[in-house]
Amino acid sequence: MKIEIYDPPMCCSSGLCGPALDPVLVKMNDAVLALKKQGVEVERFNLAQQPKAFMENPDVKPLISKDGKNILPVTIVNGTVFKTGGYPAYEELCRALGIEPVRQGKPIPLKMMQ
Repeated sequence: MKIEIYDPPMCCSSGLCGPALDPVLVKMNDAVLALKKQGVEVERFNLAQQPKAFMENPDVKPLISKDGKNILPVTIVNGTVFKTGGYPAYEELCRALGIEPVRQGKPIPLKMMQ
C-alpha cells in the first residue's frame, strides 16, 4: 500500500509554518501520520523543494503541463491518480486502500512479533 502526495510549493507540509496555522495541512499531516502507523508507505513531494520528482512522474507531469500548478495537490494511491486540486480526507484514503480508519483515542494494535 502506497500513497504519494505532490504538494504545491510551500515551506513545509506540516501546516505549522507561516503567519497562520493552516488547518487543512495540519489535518493532512495527521492523516499521513495515522496511515504510516497502519503500515502504509506515504511519500510527499514539495514542488518548491523537489521539482524533479514532479517532472519525473508520468502521471503528475502531464497534469501540471495541462492545468498548471492549480492542479496541486495531486494524490496517487497505489499508482493511480486518486484526487487532484485538494487533499483527500483520511477516511477516503482508508477506503481507497481497503483498510479501517483508526478511531480517535483508540490505540493502534501492534502486530504480533514472531
